[in-house]
Amino acid sequence: MAVLSRDVGGGGKRTRQGRRDADGGARAAREEREGAARDPLLVLGPDVMTKILEFADARSVARCTVVSRGWHEIAASDRLWAPKTRIMKEDLCDHVWEFRYKKAAPEYWRNLDPSWKGTSPPMHRYFHPNGSHTADRDDKVWGGHECTYSIMTSYVGEGQIRDHYVRINRWPPMTVSRKEDWRWEMSNHLYCYISVPDAEKEGGTGPLFPAW
Repeated sequence: MAVLSRDVGGGGKRTRQGRRDADGGARAAREEREGAARDPLLVLGPDVMTKILEFADARSVARCTVVSRGWHEIAASDRLWAPKTRIMKEDLCDHVWEFRYKKAAPEYWRNLDPSWKGTSPPMHRYFHPNGSHTADRDDKVWGGHECTYSIMTSYVGEGQIRDHYVRINRWPPMTVSRKEDWRWEMSNHLYCYISVPDAEKEGGTGPLFPAW
């Protein structure tokens, strides 16, 4: 009888545990349904969410890529990112830029670049709202010459960007891209511009921090 009593008692415990498991499963399913009902992607649909994200800044869109697999599929699409890698005049003027020569540049120019020799930090460049482009006073590469910049963008159908670049005077165009830490990079085969934190530039905000 004692053995039977223990068996019956164990069965009761298993029954109660089964009820708790069933209740927990039902609660989890209910929470999942309620969460899905609050998910804008499921409520509005991918087409509407894509339209909404077109108005968001690059940092906000990057954050959306880690919400879920469905959000990642939309937020990581070329349709959203192509316009957000288009640099504007305000972006150029809002940053201080590091300037470096590349290996393909003539040796004479590289010897004037302190970052190549490791004697001092990279040279700085500055873009201004009036279209001018300047450097620090002690910059040996600059030479005090007059310099202007232009931003060129061409499109194909449905607003898709075909070509986008920044040009200094008549020098080769620089392609524009974003680095992983959200700094801007502009470069051609001769030299490279990279945006830097702008604590020393009055009114500048500097590059955004990574979204993840």
